[in-house]
Amino acid sequence: MGKTDVSWVREGLALYTARLAHYVPFTLTELPELKHVSALSREQIKEKEGALLLAQLRPADEVILLDEHGRQRRSVEFAGWIQEKMNRGRDLVFVVGGAYGFSDAVYARADGKISLSPMTFSHQMVRTFFVEQLYRAFTILRGEPYHNE
Repeated sequence: MGKTDVSWVREGLALYTARLAHYVPFTLTELPELKHVSALSREQIKEKEGALLLAQLRPADEVILLDEHGRQRRSVEFAGWIQEKMNRGRDLVFVVGGAYGFSDAVYARADGKISLSPMTFSHQMVRTFFVEQLYRAFTILRGEPYHNE
């Protein structure tokens, strides 16, 4: 939800998005932030954001939420998990929520949850961190030297 408007975060996101494109078709969709939300509760905001998000999904998409309660994996484990998911042949859709997280409807639609860290990051920074981890996963899968272990 929302645009990536912090310049250095946007630059990092562009860098890793471009690198990732050499390995797999990848698109990033940023949904506009809701306007006039000051009178809305957090739950109402999550519901409205959830409706916008769910409208973007196709029935066959495998939806994975980036969620603080999701499973954490080391980079090599994440790469193997990505390979397993790709072997199934469904489009993977990774979702970063807004400031208040996801609505119940989005959780109900999700096929899984992953967490990048037990720490909390801004949704803008999570985009960049996650795309870098996707890129890292593909370099691991190809045996390239980006990931040193």
